Amino acid sequence: MIAKVKIVMSVLVASVFGLSSCNNKNEEKINNDKNELTGIFPKGKKGPSETFTGNAYNIGLVDADSILTTVVGNVYFEPGARSNWHSHPAGQILIITDGVGYHQIEGQPVEIIKKGSIVKCPPNVRHWHGASADVGLQQLYIVPNTEKGIVNWNEAVTDEVYKRAK
Repeated sequence: MIAKVKIVMSVLVASVFGLSSCNNKNEEKINNDKNELTGIFPKGKKGPSETFTGNAYNIGLVDADSILTTVVGNVYFEPGARSNWHSHPAGQILIITDGVGYHQIEGQPVEIIKKGSIVKCPPNVRHWHGASADVGLQQLYIVPNTEKGIVNWNEAVTDEVYKRAK
């Protein structure tokens, strides 16, 4: 299983660096008032208000299957957007490809995340992540061992909790 995850990570990292180093047609400028992010992948579909506060857009890149048992996708959070509290039965890895944002594991301080940050979310541990108030955030997410499940959504992160991140 570890070998499968290493292979997926190697392919993903090679793809990210390969795509970002050439003039790729898939690159997309994502504009907002304060910052311009370059997206490697298309923006995707807007996430539902039941699981996100603000505007977050998701595109799946690797669907769950019985061979790799790993889901990979990209999320673009507009400034101020964030996920609800949630957990993953087998954990999650985030690779921040552009922008600035926050990540918090329940009961721990909020972390500032930015381009180049890698975050490991332990299995079955509640956490949230999203963009800073002023700058958007681009992230790749990797959810391994999907046979255990993918995500368990919980309540929204309150404005009070989010504002403590600043």
